[in-house]
Amino acid sequence: MTRASVAARGESPTLAWGLIVAGAVGLVASAVLLVERIRLAADSGYVPSCSLNPVLSCGSVMESSQASLLGFPNPILGVAAFPVLVTTGAALVAGGRLARWYWTGLQIGVTAGFALVGWLMFQSLYRINALCPYCMVVWAVVVPTFWYVTLRNLEQGVLGQRVARSRGTRRAREWHAPALLLAFLAVLTLITVRFWSYWSTLL
Repeated sequence: MTRASVAARGESPTLAWGLIVAGAVGLVASAVLLVERIRLAADSGYVPSCSLNPVLSCGSVMESSQASLLGFPNPILGVAAFPVLVTTGAALVAGGRLARWYWTGLQIGVTAGFALVGWLMFQSLYRINALCPYCMVVWAVVVPTFWYVTLRNLEQGVLGQRVARSRGTRRAREWHAPALLLAFLAVLTLITVRFWSYWSTLL
């Protein structure tokens, strides 16, 4: 299925491939995190591969209560959820047309994922006082996935025709890239400021 064929159905080929890439990257990061968590559980002396220094320390994050929000390791959520993104993107590339109820369900899923990532960012920065590199990879794919799935659903009327025709939706589409860049810059700024006492020692 060509990019033109995908676009002809009203779907963005960029979104389709973006879902595949984001889902694959998120799945790998989640799977690695889960393996590291299992190893740490089996051996309390094990040092995870992503524990690099006092700030970039997966071990500190994995051993926190926030790392098992629902009573099991958070990476299990990623291992279960990211394949849905890959499958959705593959279905679009292959020429599939997905029903409105599916896009509504996907919107609920990516919104929940975005909320969870936002909460985990706050916990890592201001409660756990450490960052997990693999977790940040997950953050980096969840945020744009939420943003572009939401934009798609806004434009296609999944969230209501009035919303689809609104000025806010048009502005969001026009400024989609700067808005996403601003979000990433905001997170980087928070990380820099929060751990500046450590970063400054590396200068």
